[in-house]
Amino acid sequence: MSTAATTRPGAVLADLLPAMPATRVRYAVDAALVVGGAALTGIAAQIAVPIPGSPVPITGQTFAVLLTGAALGARRGFLALALYALVGMAGMPWFQNGTSGPGGATFGYVLGMLLASTVVGALARRGGDRSVLRTAGTMVLGSALVYAVGVPYLALSTGMSLTAAVAAGLTPFLIGDAVKAALAMGALPSAWKLAGRRG
Repeated sequence: MSTAATTRPGAVLADLLPAMPATRVRYAVDAALVVGGAALTGIAAQIAVPIPGSPVPITGQTFAVLLTGAALGARRGFLALALYALVGMAGMPWFQNGTSGPGGATFGYVLGMLLASTVVGALARRGGDRSVLRTAGTMVLGSALVYAVGVPYLALSTGMSLTAAVAAGLTPFLIGDAVKAALAMGALPSAWKLAGRRG
């Protein structure tokens, strides 16, 4: 595989896997990537630190979601998070802290993650994960989308005012989100550089 092929515009990291014809093997690889993205999100959701006074813990979930979207692209990222949400709603205990089922105060964040993974994947196809600054913007937008759905859902499901929901479900997470963005800013552009050198 040439360097030009590995770093071509419109590609995401998952596209760097060896090219295969549109056969059952290719579909099996895509399915494995989708299941892997869902599983990564479920595992990261178990890394949870409670926040006093908030029903929303700090988890590794958002970071996994953003990486899944960036690495897999919009379609596979959407499917991975849809699988995560549907299987969790069906009873798999892989939402935060081993919870499952629809509803609950934090379910809006799961819905927001579905949107974020899709948008981040679309941006990654346009080069949104190729440089430090672009990756920062992509990660910030992805995180904002999680909160744009999660915080209003938190307010509605708990009866909190929107101001209280922001204080409980957004403000305590800003520093952690900055750290996650910084990690992504190092990891994703570095992966592309490594891919280019190996191409």
